[in-house]
Amino acid sequence: MTLAELPLLEQWMLLVAAFVLFTSFVLLAQARLVAAIHAFAWQGVLVATLTLIVAQAEQASHLWLSALLTLALKALLIPWMLHRLVRRLQIARDSEALRWPTLAIMAAVALVIFSYWLVLPMVAQELTFTRNIVAISLAVVLIGLLMMVVRQQAVAQVLGFMSIENGLFLAAVSTTGGMPLFVELGV
Repeated sequence: MTLAELPLLEQWMLLVAAFVLFTSFVLLAQARLVAAIHAFAWQGVLVATLTLIVAQAEQASHLWLSALLTLALKALLIPWMLHRLVRRLQIARDSEALRWPTLAIMAAVALVIFSYWLVLPMVAQELTFTRNIVAISLAVVLIGLLMMVVRQQAVAQVLGFMSIENGLFLAAVSTTGGMPLFVELGV
């Protein structure tokens, strides 16, 4: 099955997941901490949007609450707390340029290619949609790990760690059609 043959909601899920992957690249490339926090907030909005799309596609009413909580926590509360922390530590104007930014972005691209190669056996099962979502989710996790390694500021490393969590949440919600609410609250 090709991507064009997928139902419209699944195509929207793939598009939003691609934007989540794009925000991972933005997080990695940002030199300014405040801009990275904003990129993480947008990644939270996109994960909440994807959860809403899954809720609509699967007719899972508990995912509406999960999407609302994701939006409140990952797009509003956590970025607000990080902004507050950055202001309190007086590092709002600091910028941490990567030593080799081109090399970091090329490593992230290699991680995306590796993610697609890793889930390639799903092609034999003709699971095009699931393969793409799992590959994107794995790439977001690996780019978050890369961000934790290449960044030196603790707040930037925390953003990388929370990006890893966004990738895991993305995979869990989109491939399983939603998790039990208690699991989502635990995450």
